[in-house]
Amino acid sequence: MDVILIPGFWLDASSWQQVTPLIEEAGHRVHPITLPGRESVDADRSGIGLRDHVDAVVRVVDGLEGEVVLVGHSGGGAVAHGVADARPHRIARVVYVDAGPLGHGDAINDELPVVDGEIPLPDWSEFEDADLVDLDDDLRAAFRARAVPEATGVAFDPIELHDERRYDVPVTIIACEFPSSAITEWIAADSPFTRELARVKHVDYVDLPTGHWPQFTKPVQLGQAITAAIR
Repeated sequence: MDVILIPGFWLDASSWQQVTPLIEEAGHRVHPITLPGRESVDADRSGIGLRDHVDAVVRVVDGLEGEVVLVGHSGGGAVAHGVADARPHRIARVVYVDAGPLGHGDAINDELPVVDGEIPLPDWSEFEDADLVDLDDDLRAAFRARAVPEATGVAFDPIELHDERRYDVPVTIIACEFPSSAITEWIAADSPFTRELARVKHVDYVDLPTGHWPQFTKPVQLGQAITAAIR
């Protein structure tokens, strides 16, 4: 199976480097993605929006044969959902890593602080305690050293969705910050941010307790969870 790994904000393809070998060992072909504007700190991010990220991954899907699995971390989950909407007949499964599908017209996060027209990785004090579980000082330093500012449009643009066949694509939620039981409770309570997920016809849940960046804090367990989801 071809597996496309979509990183979350501030990260490029290399952020998956500790996870990729475990998926490859299971016999899959892995394609970690660097999204437009994240090529380097000096890359031109002006004018890049969420649609550009979705379209970039759609081009990867179109260049492969047969069905593919999408894995989206954090904001990359919204990108994955946009690709599932654009190519529902090509996606065998979407695996959301501490993420979920974004509803039509919603933005990933329009409250992130903008500096000089882009969104740098904020100070750690801006994050919730649950985000930072297991992210020790060394991991924080390594993360900040590799972080690339995010294009403002990617965070602020409302996602556009058109094909309800996206709800037919099976989904696995790898729950890290919050247990899967909390997610199902939010669905039952009709919470706005889980309404899109509630419409997906087949959802599996996997609990991987850690912070928001399991590819750094628990890469082996994350690789195992993704591989199990593909099976």
